[in-house]
Amino acid sequence: MLQARALPEVRAIYKTLIFDVDGTLINTEEAVLGSLQKMLQLEYNKSYAREDLSFVLGIPGSRSLPQLGIEDIDRANELWNRYMKDFMDTIHVYPGVEETLHTLASRGVQLGIVTSKTKEELKDDFEPFGLMKYLSVVVCADDTELHKPHPEPIYKFLEVSRADPSSAIYIGDTVYDSSCARDSKVAFGLAMWGANPEHNIEADHYFHNPEEINMYAKP
Repeated sequence: MLQARALPEVRAIYKTLIFDVDGTLINTEEAVLGSLQKMLQLEYNKSYAREDLSFVLGIPGSRSLPQLGIEDIDRANELWNRYMKDFMDTIHVYPGVEETLHTLASRGVQLGIVTSKTKEELKDDFEPFGLMKYLSVVVCADDTELHKPHPEPIYKFLEVSRADPSSAIYIGDTVYDSSCARDSKVAFGLAMWGANPEHNIEADHYFHNPEEINMYAKP
């Protein structure tokens, strides 16, 4: 009897790769949570354990701070950014990220970012690592009225880049990223090196390391 052969896997290929920043390209968890914890304690006499602040990862301060009972959002954000400087030595690029961005860019794949950071935060926390040269389109928190998990930031990216959503993928590490991608009708890839495995985040692709992304992209 002839044995049926398994059909080869059909791999999705993307022409536009959109990256989150925190938890995806750079590890800022210690800096974000440590500085927030310190700011709340010293400036507002509010004491929180780190694990109780983890919900802020992936969304801008304008959305997270009100959930902590903070009303003067602009002042609190300014203080938060100031305290972040005390934790800058804990921020680092994830292994394999720069090499992957270099490979993708050299092949002509369109690369960009959609981040909950403001332009100022991006300049302070991300630009020093030298990765901006690979990223042709940048959408920050102050570029849109609504923010993740709302799809508006990715809509803005697609508008600016003129990318086809059917051949675009957003790569991030939080449920906010997953929801943003889903509702904007682009594929979502989970950056498992930065994601919390306990959150069981739904994704179209699960990337265990940045190098795996190369197999899913072409110009």
